Amino acid sequence: MLQVVAPGPDLGEQLILLQRQIDLLLLEHSRVAAEFAQGAQWADEGSNSAIDWIRFNCNLTEKAAGDRIAVGSKLGELAESSQAMQGGEIGFAHMSVIARTAIALGKRFDEFVLLDLARKMSPGKLYYKSMQYRHSVDAKGYALEQADAVRTALEPLARRTAWDDDRDQDKRNADALVELAHGGKPATLQITASVETVKGLAGATGGEMEFSLPLSSTSVQRMACDCSVMRVLLDQESVVVDVGRSRRVISGPARRALKARDGHCQWAD
Repeated sequence: MLQVVAPGPDLGEQLILLQRQIDLLLLEHSRVAAEFAQGAQWADEGSNSAIDWIRFNCNLTEKAAGDRIAVGSKLGELAESSQAMQGGEIGFAHMSVIARTAIALGKRFDEFVLLDLARKMSPGKLYYKSMQYRHSVDAKGYALEQADAVRTALEPLARRTAWDDDRDQDKRNADALVELAHGGKPATLQITASVETVKGLAGATGGEMEFSLPLSSTSVQRMACDCSVMRVLLDQESVVVDVGRSRRVISGPARRALKARDGHCQWAD
C-alpha cells in the first residue's frame, strides 16, 4: 500500500521511504508489463517486441523495459523475494538481478541463494555474485554466453576473403583468432567524427559510436592513429553527397617496421 511521505528534517530518511514507494510501484509496473508482453497489443501497434513498445511508450531504456518484464514474469515463482522487497529488505534493482538469474537457470535456480546475498549487499555486487552463481550451477551455459562474445569478435575476420577461398569454417575461425590476437586487423569498431574532432579543435563535437557515449577528441585521435579511414562528405543539411574508399592509415609493412623500431605503441609519447 502506497503512503505519502511527509516532509521532515531528516532528508536521508525521506529518500529511503520515497525509494521504497518507488520500488513498490515498479513491482506493480513489472506485473502489468509481463501481462502486457503476453498479449498482442504491442504487435498490433507495429512494435518489434513488447520491450520495444514499453521502451518507447514508457520512456525507458531497453534494459529497464527488459527488467520490468523479467521481474513481472517471475513474480509467481519468487514469492520470498517479492515479500522481502515489499518489506523493504531489498530493492527493485536486487529483484531484477534475481529474476534474470532465475530465467537464465530455469529449474536449477535456488531463490534463497541470491535472496540471502541481496539482503547483505548492493545490487551491483549482487550482479557480480549472480554471475559466479550462474557459473557454479551451469558452467556450460555460462561458457556458451562467453563463446557468443568471442564468436561476435571473430565473425568479421572469418569471412571468405575471395571466391576461391577454400578454407572451411573451422580453419577460418582459427585464422581469425590468430589475426585478432596479433592485432593485424582488430575487430571492427566504427567511429564517426568530424575533421575538427580528429584535429582536436576547440568547440568540436565528440566522436560518435553506436550504443556509446560521445568519445573525446583525445580518444578519437588515439584510435585514428591506427585505423581505416573513410571520407564521407555531407551537405549543409547533413545529407551524404559522397563516400570515399576505406584506406588503412598504417600498412602491413609500415606496421612491422614500427614494431621493430618502437616495440610498442608510441602514441602521445
